[in-house]
Amino acid sequence: MNFNIDVGTVMTFKLNSGEELIAKVVGIEGQFVKVTEPVSIAPSPQGMGLVPSMFTAEPKDDAVININSVSLYALTEESVKFKYIEATTGIKIPEKKIILG
Repeated sequence: MNFNIDVGTVMTFKLNSGEELIAKVVGIEGQFVKVTEPVSIAPSPQGMGLVPSMFTAEPKDDAVININSVSLYALTEESVKFKYIEATTGIKIPEKKIILG
C-alpha cells in the first residue's frame, strides 16, 4: 500500500498519542514505514528542540512506525529538515540567501 511517502525523504509524523516526530524514511513494507534516527519535538529554554525519540534503542538502528499509529504526516518544512540533518549527521547546511545587487 502506498501512502505517498517516498523513501529517502525526511518526514514529519504526528502520532495518535499527540507526539510529533521527524525521521528519514528508509523503507515501506505494507502498513509499516521504516525510518532512521527518529527525533521528537520538545520544548527547551531556547525554543523547540529535537531530542531522540527512543532513548534505550540503538541510535543507528532503523525503527518501524505502524501507519495506523499516525494521524497526520507531511514533508518536513525545509528549515526544520536542515536542523534534523545537522542534528543526525553533524553536517551544517548553509541557509539559502538571495543576493540583490
